[in-house]
Amino acid sequence: MSDVIFAPQSLPAPIPVGELLPWAVFGGLILLLALYFVGAEEGATSLISGMYVHEFVHDGRHLLGFPCH
Repeated sequence: MSDVIFAPQSLPAPIPVGELLPWAVFGGLILLLALYFVGAEEGATSLISGMYVHEFVHDGRHLLGFPCH
């Protein structure tokens, strides 16, 4: 049996910050929106009338440690 060592033919190209920054901002906004809906979408701060969103995220709210009742 022979020992074969594979060497990479080329190195991966670095990702420019200018291309990564818009995606990072978009991901951060989506994360903040999800955090709002799980953590604060109920009662006086509710953007959507009714209890539909509250009931939809109810178990996730308790899993993440947000009190709701």
